[in-house]
Amino acid sequence: MRRPSLTTLRAAGALSAVLALALTATACGGGEGPESGGELAGTTVTVAGVWTGGEQKNFKKVLDAFGAKTGAKTVFVPSGDNVSTFVGSKIEGGNAPEVVLVPQVGVLRQFAEAGWLKPLSEKTTTTATGNLAPVWKEYGTVDGAFYGLYFKAAHKSTVWYAPDALEQAGVTAPKSWDALLAAGRTLADSGLPAFAVAGEDGWTLTDWFENVYLSQAGPEKYDLLARHELKWTDPSVVAALTTLAEVFKDQRLVAGGAAEALRTDFPGSVEKVFGPEPEAALVYEGDFVGGVARDEFGRKPGEDARFFPFPPVGSGKAPVVSGGDAAVVLKDAKNADAGMRLLEFLATPEAAEVWAGAGGFLSPNKDVRPEAYADDTARATAASLVAAGDAVRFDMSDQAPAAFGGTKGAGEWKLLQDFLRDPSDPKRTAAALEAAAAKAYGN
Repeated sequence: MRRPSLTTLRAAGALSAVLALALTATACGGGEGPESGGELAGTTVTVAGVWTGGEQKNFKKVLDAFGAKTGAKTVFVPSGDNVSTFVGSKIEGGNAPEVVLVPQVGVLRQFAEAGWLKPLSEKTTTTATGNLAPVWKEYGTVDGAFYGLYFKAAHKSTVWYAPDALEQAGVTAPKSWDALLAAGRTLADSGLPAFAVAGEDGWTLTDWFENVYLSQAGPEKYDLLARHELKWTDPSVVAALTTLAEVFKDQRLVAGGAAEALRTDFPGSVEKVFGPEPEAALVYEGDFVGGVARDEFGRKPGEDARFFPFPPVGSGKAPVVSGGDAAVVLKDAKNADAGMRLLEFLATPEAAEVWAGAGGFLSPNKDVRPEAYADDTARATAASLVAAGDAVRFDMSDQAPAAFGGTKGAGEWKLLQDFLRDPSDPKRTAAALEAAAAKAYGN
């Protein structure tokens, strides 16, 4: 995913346009510390990440706060979407950044296994142990060593809607999968198809699957499938695909049907619900939908852009699927110790609250004050994420090798696009997914 980490538009593939920056990145100034004074005065900390636009601007505010606190100068370098290629080239060239924001668990593991990372300091570890649910520390740990501090998270179990569309159809926020389907058909009967599906971006389809699978099959099987210790031909996978087909095969539920969905990217799906000429009532994706509705279409989250939790399937529990960006320190960087000092700062609620106040941000840190968030919607999604504790499951495709879970036109992305196009044979799709997964995982 992402891959995503747009948490956001990043995930939507919006960063593909900056992929060329991966090898020729232009440094963007971050916080300028005082010329004298401060424990890190005279030291430069370079931070690389996929963030662009508003995300990059708001993260620089965090870096500014670190600079003011320590005297360090900070520089943010856009990595482009392919973080692995970017970091590898920088290490090979002898100019590794001190800190990298990694949007995928699989890439973090790759970096650790390549010997590129410095284990996090005792101070960072102690702080993170106190204010993060153990699952977040687990996702940042490889072979018993804690390398990745999750600073920014996404809540990917939210269904967004325009309130007037539901009110006109006499529909209330559904609390079960069956109620969701019934509500969607009622919406369609009132003249507005239910879902805008961003089928052009395969990562959105993986998110649909993951929410259904986590609720229907449960967290234990989710973890096994994420590690490919359970085959994609397992009956639980076929069952989840069969459930998902209930949406994909019904043209009343998918705006424009599969053909239109496969021409719709993530920003386009948000526009179909919140743009000037609505073509659908609902769009499923993460909390970042609210930011796009606000920034691109002038909607106000909590008022004319609202969400309800992705509903539970059958007798399962409501899923909480997340994504996130982990900060890591490259051991070959010139000022790796200063980079570690930055992570000690990022582990604190103080750092998270800088961005929380700017908007477009969720923290898995339970010590971040609710009032630090910019609006009630952000407060609600952050509270839901924190309250889920160890029940949170990281985006499954982000845990997979990129060849399976994070490559446009290949692996899971393509196969789920094929399934959207023709959802008539879940067993066939499961077999194709297993073949692709076995090849990518090497087992």
